[in-house]
Amino acid sequence: MIKLQLIGHLGRDVVKKEVNGATVFNFPVAVNERFKNAQGILEERTTWVDCSLWDKGNVAPYLTQGVMVYVEGAPKVEAYVSSNTGALSGALRLRVFSLQLLSRREEEKRKAFTEVPVPEAEPVQEQPADDLPF
Repeated sequence: MIKLQLIGHLGRDVVKKEVNGATVFNFPVAVNERFKNAQGILEERTTWVDCSLWDKGNVAPYLTQGVMVYVEGAPKVEAYVSSNTGALSGALRLRVFSLQLLSRREEEKRKAFTEVPVPEAEPVQEQPADDLPF
């Protein structure tokens, strides 16, 4: 068995489908890689992986665009001829066995932060100078 582990961001919201009575969640994950080329210039490369998660309850509300996830599963490479250019292309697909949410979207973080109630400070009672404990 070949196992692939990825950490990346969802490229769009999850798409939920029913296939032969089973539920499948499809979503693309972008994995970014930074490196210096031979000239010493910093470059960034993004690899897109089409992921499918089968029969795992209702995870759709949590898998939204921009969320960072860790996914683990069995990879599959598919070659095809592009309908636009006629060139040979390929796609990396992953049948996900394990999924972990690593972050939420920024707007959800801000909302969660602003909804936290701030405890009211208790008034400080001053003690008379002659009633000091030392």
